[in-house]
Amino acid sequence: MKLDMRYGHHPEDVRHYDTETLRRHFLVEKVFVAGELRLVYSHDDRVVFGGATPTRQALALEGGKEFGTPNFLDRRELGVVNLGEPGRVILDGKVHALANGDGLYAGMGTAAVSFESEDAARPARFYLVSSPAHAAHPATHITRAKANPRKLGDPLNCNVRTIYQYVHPAVCKSCQLVMGVTVLEPGSVWNTYPPHTHERRMEVYLYFGMDADTRVFHLHGQPAETRHIVMANEQAVISPSWSIHSGVGSGSYSFVWGMAGENQTFDDMDTLGPGDLV
Repeated sequence: MKLDMRYGHHPEDVRHYDTETLRRHFLVEKVFVAGELRLVYSHDDRVVFGGATPTRQALALEGGKEFGTPNFLDRRELGVVNLGEPGRVILDGKVHALANGDGLYAGMGTAAVSFESEDAARPARFYLVSSPAHAAHPATHITRAKANPRKLGDPLNCNVRTIYQYVHPAVCKSCQLVMGVTVLEPGSVWNTYPPHTHERRMEVYLYFGMDADTRVFHLHGQPAETRHIVMANEQAVISPSWSIHSGVGSGSYSFVWGMAGENQTFDDMDTLGPGDLV
């Protein structure tokens, strides 16, 4: 298991970052690597996220000094979405089979968590988001059909999309983690526009389902001091609580979002208008 540490940043410092520095601190370029479990520990709300791509051998989450516990989930909870071929997540010996698009919630106190692919030549790609937890909740297998859908946007604004809420109070219990998948309709390229902030929660985006030549311009920074990060397929980006998060793509894409912080109220946000952005 490989762990990359990312520290917190004051917005007045970030406004001075050049492109390379902004990408180094907030962008994760390699999430899925065959045969590896790669995680990023963000000091924004202590969220851990990353990818498990098992091939011939199972990959296991580990505790240790970085987490201060013998097991990874001793004081954490975990959300998983499979973006690859069929695979299995094993929680304390119980096997959960995840097809492409399936999700899974694992609660605090789960001692052993490992990931396997059904076919090593066609591996699963498990995307993981974890946050600190204060109570134990049962494991829940969440298919796309069981996720809570919310359709938003309109064709004139090129932002028609369906938000599938996987780890969410309407679907399963969790402590603070909220997680889901947003799918844009053909011809729609804007997500979450006009943008918003939510001071009480951070958010991580993973963009996927993109052609090799497609790019997403992910908007970042404070409303009056905006930046952008150009992103390719299956790359992730950290949006601190003070930052806007929105994006526009040059072609079709979807994204997995994960949030953690003060509460789980999905609409607890400060909506911005186009005139608020500079």
